[in-house]
Amino acid sequence: MIAPPPVAVQAAQEAPVTAVRLDPAGVFAAAAEAERGGRPEEALVLLDALTRDRDGEVRAEALFRRAMLLDALGRSDAAATTLRRLLDEKPDAAAVRLELARILLARGDAEGARRALRQAQAGVLPADVAAVVDQFAAALRTTRPFGGSFQLAVAPDSNVNRATDARTLDTVIAPLTLSRAARSQSGLGVRASGTAFARIAVGDTLSLLPRVSGSGSFYRQRMFDDASASAMLGLEWVSGRDRVTPSAGPGWRWYGGSLYARTNTAALDWLHPMGRRAQLSVSVSAASARYRRNALQDGGLFDLSATVERALSPRAGIGVTVGATRQTARDPGYATVSGQLGVSGWRDLGRTTVFASAALRRTEGDARLFLFPDRRREWLVQASAGATLRQLSWKGFAPLVRATFERNASSVGLYDYRRFAGEIGIVRAF
Repeated sequence: MIAPPPVAVQAAQEAPVTAVRLDPAGVFAAAAEAERGGRPEEALVLLDALTRDRDGEVRAEALFRRAMLLDALGRSDAAATTLRRLLDEKPDAAAVRLELARILLARGDAEGARRALRQAQAGVLPADVAAVVDQFAAALRTTRPFGGSFQLAVAPDSNVNRATDARTLDTVIAPLTLSRAARSQSGLGVRASGTAFARIAVGDTLSLLPRVSGSGSFYRQRMFDDASASAMLGLEWVSGRDRVTPSAGPGWRWYGGSLYARTNTAALDWLHPMGRRAQLSVSVSAASARYRRNALQDGGLFDLSATVERALSPRAGIGVTVGATRQTARDPGYATVSGQLGVSGWRDLGRTTVFASAALRRTEGDARLFLFPDRRREWLVQASAGATLRQLSWKGFAPLVRATFERNASSVGLYDYRRFAGEIGIVRAF
């Protein structure tokens, strides 16, 4: 081997290194080449760099391509979060909402997919996009064979047991002095809730739908722990655009760590689209209830409710609920009838979703309880407001903050209370 002349070596060592700077089009091309070459992680890094570009159109294209690649890799949580980030910047992008709805549907979140579809239809749609929307609406007749959800929050509460703060109550015999444990108690707790379901097709329009759910509030003082669970087996029937689900199953409630009540419930739910922007959901149920601590409360529970939800725009929506409840009991003093009206609304503000709700409930008792001079007549006012902070999302979850107020004005002092509560927790970020 002949060594190069010293001058040639020196010239090679002094040759300048030239850095190549790619414009956004070049980075997109490099990302596409990396994806075609079987290097998806490299493509994701390149696209992620473009999501911070000063040009909004470049950011939008990078976010969309990144979401599609994540979905192709089976990382649907990250894909949905990325699409939600894109919609925060471009709320009128109907095609993006359709992709979000498709991913939510594939994950089994049919309700989230329907909401995304209504938001897309709330804007002005080009003819080709409108046709895709109609096709996708039909696709919602079939959903993933299983799914679930979970939420967790830290919850300070001024009245964990929803009790009166009065020290004494007037009775037909003499003033009744309440123990400290029987009066309102404040506390810091943990709230958790979750649900899981499976969908087993038994025909073109019929599916078995087993579902389990649970929720609970847990405190340092275990005597105030409040938890409930249910297991329902339903038959889902799709007829045209409607979805009808009869179901039945048992339910349990524990208070203070001990079984408080058991129910056996039969229910019927009907979901009906109302045009492109709205949907109606109606639920009717009947249950038998058995109370372990007081058999005089044993009886039936009958509920009827209807909710209309409407997308006002791609960034906002409202809902209105009306309902009625009838509770029977062995002792007429525990039997009641009630009616409720509730409203709710939400709006996207950048990468934050703010929401609020209010409800008014009137309850009338059949007769007075033995100790008290009046039968139950009360107004319950509930209001809450909060926000989901998607800019702080992590692993498909985002922080949630919420404040709640309740005031139950009752003719029976035992049921008269007020309550302030908060929640700081995590929810899915889409």
